Amino acid sequence: MSKEQTAIVPTREDDYPEWYQQVVKAAEMAENSAVRGCMVIRPWGYSIWERMQRYLDDEIKKTGHDNAYFPLFIPLSFLEKEAQHVAGFAKECAVVTHHRLEEKNGKLVPAAPLEEPLIVRPTSETIIGDCFSRWVESYRDLPLLVNQWANVVRWEMRPRIFLRTAEFLWQEGHTVHASEPEAIQEALKMHEVYRKFVEEVMAIPVILGEKSPGERFPGAVSTYTLEAMMQDRKALQMGTSHYLGQNFAKASGIKFSNKDGQVEYGYTTSWGMTTRVIGAMIMCHGDDDGLRLPPRIAPKQIVILPVVPKPEMEQQVFDYAEKLANELRNVIYHGLPLSVHIDKRDKRGGEKNWDWIKKGVPVRIEIGPRDIESQSVMLCRRDLPHKEKQKIAANELPGRIVSMLDEIQQKYFDQAAAIRKAHLKTDIKSFDELKQFFTPKNSDKPEIHGGFILAKWCGDPETEKLLDDLKVSIRCLPLKQSGTQGKCIITGRPATLDAIFAKSY
Repeated sequence: MSKEQTAIVPTREDDYPEWYQQVVKAAEMAENSAVRGCMVIRPWGYSIWERMQRYLDDEIKKTGHDNAYFPLFIPLSFLEKEAQHVAGFAKECAVVTHHRLEEKNGKLVPAAPLEEPLIVRPTSETIIGDCFSRWVESYRDLPLLVNQWANVVRWEMRPRIFLRTAEFLWQEGHTVHASEPEAIQEALKMHEVYRKFVEEVMAIPVILGEKSPGERFPGAVSTYTLEAMMQDRKALQMGTSHYLGQNFAKASGIKFSNKDGQVEYGYTTSWGMTTRVIGAMIMCHGDDDGLRLPPRIAPKQIVILPVVPKPEMEQQVFDYAEKLANELRNVIYHGLPLSVHIDKRDKRGGEKNWDWIKKGVPVRIEIGPRDIESQSVMLCRRDLPHKEKQKIAANELPGRIVSMLDEIQQKYFDQAAAIRKAHLKTDIKSFDELKQFFTPKNSDKPEIHGGFILAKWCGDPETEKLLDDLKVSIRCLPLKQSGTQGKCIITGRPATLDAIFAKSY
């Protein structure tokens, strides 16, 4: 029997990396720009980012943070103040060395060298720390809670749209506290804000954990992460929250007088989430017909497709569609009015239908003259086969749509959780077994393989290097530890730490 034709070629099974690129293209999410390693985020992709911003910005402000903006350019000397930090980002930095162009022999060439090179923002700890050193004087100024929505540049040698690009969008929070416990509590609080967003809005199940020393943010004392499994069984870091101790405070001179009149350094945190989460959503929920958007993040939750068999019927069908759309827009879904779009483009019905399937819209509604007569609609759900339709009375739809969207949202989460459960192994105990688990049968064009291994680790940072040749890393030390004794999967030494091992993006 021949395979059923799919909207996306190749399929996930045939070539997962290329499938991902084709979904991004078919859904009109983004495209490569003229600048190597950078992307153009198209309106459909950017509208998803806007939904992310709206939710996260509200949640960040609820926790007492205010938005600010800091310069794109950072003096080189600022990065040099924190040794681990500059070492961690040195290879990814884009550097501005001149401030003017001059014409020579018909070409523009850089002229007028800067007295000090400027780094295009890879992250803002150092320049924000410089500001904090002036803003903080007393314990009464603390906690200082600031967030920034911005772009950052990290020179990427192997770009992939949304997942790894030289320039990407994010939010980065930066805070100063009077004590270590308060700062750690802050880092964990924002970690939970991210967990709630990723699981409840993006419908992506995550493992909450702390990064190992080899994977920790440069200069941090502790890095807390959210790790998710994609459909190809690789891990993707969804967001991180860092407890920075006094490292950056000492480098930037962030001092305050405590209640006893003594001067001490502040305790700082930073935390961020990026456009990478959009890539995770594609890889976690997409199918061989394209994108599948969880309703809570979908820019358009419902698209109405008017069916107009004759030109003279157009106005009647459009009027009926507008009436239904307005009724649905009055429905509140998780605190916001439903987003409903009527597709009035002069295109064939089948073509329009497939456009929205590939874009992942949760619900499509077809309306034609027969539906007007019967006062009903034909409804299609993106979580069901595309040929499957259900007839619903138009006056019943507003009362049923919220539970229907919640069903789709939950189904996507459950399907992703089932994939992770099926490929999270707890019975792999030796390094040889680990190697076998992560070695594809076809080394030239690796098939989907591997997954997550939950196993013991001795905690020795040097042992992490033994995983490099396999392209495997310790993704996190789960916050929920079993506390049991065992043997390190890498060395065989006695170990109590539980760790997640995986290949990753």
